[in-house]
Amino acid sequence: MTRRSRREFLQGAALVAALVPRAARAERVRVQRGPIVIATWDYGMELCTAAQQVFAKGGDLLDALERGVNVVEDDPNVHSVGYNGLPNEDGVVQLDAAIMDGRGHRAGAVAALERIKNPISVARKVMDRTDHVLIVGAGALAFAKKLGFREEELLSPEVRAEWEKGKHTRHWRDKHDTVCAIAMDGSGDLACAVSTSGLPNKLAGRVGDSPIIGAGSYVDNAIGGAAATGIGELAIKNAASFAIVERMRAGSTPTRACEEILARVVDHHPEVKPDPDAQLAFIAMNKAGDVGAAVLRTQKKVFRYALVRGTKGPPALHDVKPLI
Repeated sequence: MTRRSRREFLQGAALVAALVPRAARAERVRVQRGPIVIATWDYGMELCTAAQQVFAKGGDLLDALERGVNVVEDDPNVHSVGYNGLPNEDGVVQLDAAIMDGRGHRAGAVAALERIKNPISVARKVMDRTDHVLIVGAGALAFAKKLGFREEELLSPEVRAEWEKGKHTRHWRDKHDTVCAIAMDGSGDLACAVSTSGLPNKLAGRVGDSPIIGAGSYVDNAIGGAAATGIGELAIKNAASFAIVERMRAGSTPTRACEEILARVVDHHPEVKPDPDAQLAFIAMNKAGDVGAAVLRTQKKVFRYALVRGTKGPPALHDVKPLI
């Protein structure tokens, strides 16, 4: 190599290094191989355990996430997701869900889906069986039935009676916890999944952030993933999950990225600061396997996330310090 060509080579290498984001350079040094699963709320423990079991048997990334979310959707004691999810103002349970696969940057979602208790599984079918991303309402139900999903009543008599008694009181206002999960497999590929019954007593047909790719969840296989729980309208208006991934692309840690976007939401919507019912929280994972979270405020129900690494050993719960 001549002196000139060597000098040009070194200058070119320096330019490439300057253009590569710091996070991308760092991951080559300290990547934590999966499987890794992070999930919102206390019931995230069940989700992480179920996903871990799929990974332990050699299952696929999406199979692990779908199975984990199904466990929460099937749980009659969780009143914000799937079966026994809280109804809208007409007393009808309408469910939203989305799944996104970093491999191929694919996504599928359903919104305002009635009488099918596992919307995350229908969302996956949208991704795998169609060229669409989002199917809603009656169309989503028809699609699910065509693929063999069974219609059923989603509200138990006990929960319906409780809803009738308390629907006009504060009792229902903080019961809108979305189940969110982000996972990395042993190859370092990423995916995310979210499922919810949305705000209790919402207007019929209201769609929250969960089925909106980039708002309720988002993943970029080269960077990381993020997901949101809380007041969906805030996440939609700020493209929150996409924004968190972009902050990680710029070099922020998952925790810092969540905090930065949460602060941006509060700056854009100062009315949420004095409102005790306004809640929003995020979880995130980067390509290196680091995780983080942020939550707006302290409420009666403490925001936590469950985390499990590997295929042995139980998941652990982590409390998140509120922003305000």
